[in-house]
Amino acid sequence: MNAAGSNPARRNGIGARTPRREDARHLSGRGRFVADMKLPGLREVAFVRSQVPHGRIRGITVPADAEPGSVWTGTDLAPIAEPLTATSTLEGFRAAPLPHLAVEKVRYVGEPIAMVIASARAEAEDLAARIIVDIEPLPAAVDFTGALAQDAPLVHDDWPDNVYATTSGDIGDVDAVAHDAAVTVTREYTMNRQAVVPLETRGVMAQHDQTSGQLVVHSSTQTPHMIRDMIAILLGVEARQVRVIAPDMGGGFGTKCSVYPEEIALAAVAMRLPYPIRWVEDRWEAMVSSTQARDHHYRITAHAAADGTLLGVEADILVNAGAYSVHPWTATMDATMSAAMIPGPYRLSNYRFRTRSVATNKTPLGPYRGVARPGACLAIERTLDELAHALGIEPNEMRIRNMVRPEDMPYTSVAKKVYDSGDYPEAVRRVSALIGHDAWRKQQQDVSDGARHRIGIGYGSFTEQTAHGCIEWASRGLAITIGTEGARLEMDSSGGLTLSVGIKSHGQGAETTLAQVVSEVFDVDPALVTVVHGDTALTPRGDGTFASRSMVMAGGATYGAAQQLAGKVLRIGGVLLGEDPKKLRFKDGAVVGRTGSVTYRELAKEFLFTPDHVPGVEAGLEVSFYYRPDTQTGAFTYASHAAVVSVDLDTGAVSLLDYAVVEDCGTVVNPLIVDGQITGGIAQGIGTALLEELVYDPDGQPKSTSFLDYLLPGATEVPMIKIGHMQTPSPHTVFGVKGAGEGGAIAPPAAIANAVTDALRAFGAEANETPMTPVRIWTALQDAQASPVRGAAMTGTDR
Repeated sequence: MNAAGSNPARRNGIGARTPRREDARHLSGRGRFVADMKLPGLREVAFVRSQVPHGRIRGITVPADAEPGSVWTGTDLAPIAEPLTATSTLEGFRAAPLPHLAVEKVRYVGEPIAMVIASARAEAEDLAARIIVDIEPLPAAVDFTGALAQDAPLVHDDWPDNVYATTSGDIGDVDAVAHDAAVTVTREYTMNRQAVVPLETRGVMAQHDQTSGQLVVHSSTQTPHMIRDMIAILLGVEARQVRVIAPDMGGGFGTKCSVYPEEIALAAVAMRLPYPIRWVEDRWEAMVSSTQARDHHYRITAHAAADGTLLGVEADILVNAGAYSVHPWTATMDATMSAAMIPGPYRLSNYRFRTRSVATNKTPLGPYRGVARPGACLAIERTLDELAHALGIEPNEMRIRNMVRPEDMPYTSVAKKVYDSGDYPEAVRRVSALIGHDAWRKQQQDVSDGARHRIGIGYGSFTEQTAHGCIEWASRGLAITIGTEGARLEMDSSGGLTLSVGIKSHGQGAETTLAQVVSEVFDVDPALVTVVHGDTALTPRGDGTFASRSMVMAGGATYGAAQQLAGKVLRIGGVLLGEDPKKLRFKDGAVVGRTGSVTYRELAKEFLFTPDHVPGVEAGLEVSFYYRPDTQTGAFTYASHAAVVSVDLDTGAVSLLDYAVVEDCGTVVNPLIVDGQITGGIAQGIGTALLEELVYDPDGQPKSTSFLDYLLPGATEVPMIKIGHMQTPSPHTVFGVKGAGEGGAIAPPAAIANAVTDALRAFGAEANETPMTPVRIWTALQDAQASPVRGAAMTGTDR
């Protein structure tokens, strides 16, 4: 995949452990975020938000002394901005138009009702506090049981029930293998709701430039081009009249890749004001109004032969999608992904599933690192362990026996996903060795019966769908399909290189890795390549950063642009050096031939200032390239995680003693960055497994609205992570790369739940609900001791 003239040593290109170039400005305080920006006449925005989960708005009273134009309600906004409606092509899907400011009804705590503008945020909040909103409370649908009950309160009055959509499939002959199975187990699993907690909350600043007539919106968003398009559509203007700039961002993790009411509301109002306005989300707002995640319930039945062969799986999947369907992902995003990922890395021919995406009076569900795969992984991996236990097989061996083998690749899963390359069983073997499986088993057995702690070993394996193609998004019902990315590369008159891309880097180091792709072709220090992103006026159209797609898509586009520009530079070099361009190469910022060399600076100056000196080469040193990978269901990264825990029998507290992962994301562009992505993802996965939960009371009131009552993992909760790498390049992507951004967060809940269950196996207690808090583990132990048969699982049953 090397370009003609590329440096085979790859000192700075693909595979180099290049330090992140972004770190210098952030560590020195030179980053520029939405909250840092100062514009003349800037005024601040606060929102009046619903304090009740469900109710009818009977009236809004604005203080008589409020300055004209300082308060905007849904009635004011409706004529100038259409509501946001996330549509789907799935059969029977019910759309739920999302008002930018609530009109007639509120459907979750945190829903914006009015927008207030003042000279300072404190003044805006003071005025917002004086606005009286008269709401008639209504019964709320909060959890699965309540929302699916026959007499459940309807979140949307014109629906017959609270289900956005139901999907199902029946592949193979599940009934036949169930009849023949040596063992069948049924379990239920719950992954509770989480907040998405980027360090920087959301922020939007909007200004209507009176001179150009252009609306300029600064937003902390992962998808600037998508935001630009939706602002134009919903405000009824041409996209050329809207410019969206995403400056430096303090993380996103998926919560910043949906279109939000606040972005549209500020844009609509700014079009009618002579000054800029800005809203920066506070942490309470982030906990109740930014999209939330997880909130899944699974019922899994699995059938196996006596030798451990997995024969069939039945899955009933419930997803609490909240009050509205977010654009463009829709309310069925998690459910359709879960159904596709339940089969995991296993050879499975018989699969039956049903999913239901449920509407409730909670904050809408949106993307979060791993999107549904942590829940799917928890469900299938826990069930696989129960099969292994019933058959007397070690859990790591159970996985190896059932995994897709290298010789099976490419392998089309029972869910019609094409696994492109890899050695899944080898990842399990290596992580077992990395964790020291046999040594821990011996230590586990050496614990005396009277000890008040128990040791457990657990595994979690998965396939991670990355860089999905257009057909994949269409198959999941998205009305907008995503599968291409653009890049523009320019060599200026001094020989410098500037790369412009449509994705948005928000912490994953894309400025560094994309510069490495340019370096791979031109053999220059990546620090000398300027990477421009996050500005719709300066970059080619792109779909944004999500779904572990940036390196595959933008990297592919960058490579294509670099290859084309390299070809022209070599032709110019051929004229200037009087040599055959095919025999020239790039080295240390120069075109090198047999008889001499010409630096990029000399070449560019000669070509751009005196093009008559270079006859036969078309003008310009700028190339645009759009890339679409060969695969449409994605490039499949995979990994196996292993966890060792100690469980305190008196308190239910879980401590991580050891943690290891062996992953394969194809060709690694920058090992330093991939290790950082894995470690950060595992930290978030530990949060899912042990700490993080958005608690709601039975009436729909959120009880976890600050870091005082929402726990995050810190240095004492995250052990040193042992990381092993495998590299099996994808045959479908440039350099064979696959996405690596989400994998770390997928398997920790499964691996840790299996380890906790392994520790408590002698007591008949199981860990089937996240987070596995001390009270849940302690309760499971008490219930198990009271059970006369096998002990009670947290939510599990045998069949």
